[in-house]
Amino acid sequence: MSAPQVLVLAKTPEPGRVKTRLCPPCTPEQAARIAAAALADTLDTVAAATAGARILVVDGDHPAPAGWARLAQRGGPLSDRLANAFADARPVADRRGTAAATLLIGMDTPQLTAAHLDAAVGLLGTADGPDAVLGPADDGGWWALGLREPGHAEALRAIPTSTARTGRLTLAALRRRGLRVHLLPRLRDVDTVADAHVVAALCPPGSRFAVAVDADVPSAAGVGR
Repeated sequence: MSAPQVLVLAKTPEPGRVKTRLCPPCTPEQAARIAAAALADTLDTVAAATAGARILVVDGDHPAPAGWARLAQRGGPLSDRLANAFADARPVADRRGTAAATLLIGMDTPQLTAAHLDAAVGLLGTADGPDAVLGPADDGGWWALGLREPGHAEALRAIPTSTARTGRLTLAALRRRGLRVHLLPRLRDVDTVADAHVVAALCPPGSRFAVAVDADVPSAAGVGR
């Protein structure tokens, strides 16, 4: 069985479009640099992990790394864009002869390691493994969703995103479809200044994200003074 493909759902890191919850205290330009660093580290991690194909599903004109496929995000609400990403990536798998199994992650967990991804891909690529893997996030959402049969992503369209219940609702929706779901380790998304500092401390000291946070994000203790 071929290794599952890995999708990275991302926004082009332009000022005013990304990481707006960091502003203030960050400027839109600083927030964009933080987002660019998170995306770059995430792409490097995916490149180092096992994957049948690697696909950047992007809002905007950010280029995909060499050897990757690139798809434009399609749809309005995030729930639709997530479901469409699974659907639109399927022809890429067909052309490459890879398995239909697909793992989708975002760009907000730069502390992610290749070991995290290899574990998820390994579960999906094992004949007697789970039907789905779900990585819960500290804020109640999720950082990864993997499906052995990507068509089940249609369930995402009815689930509200960016809420404290998104992860629980996603898990319940998958189980209602009769899927066996394996929960991945819990990770913290980067949304706020406090998140940025906590996550930067979990990244290698020389990572782009850790360097960018040190340069562009005020200390959490100084926020609001």
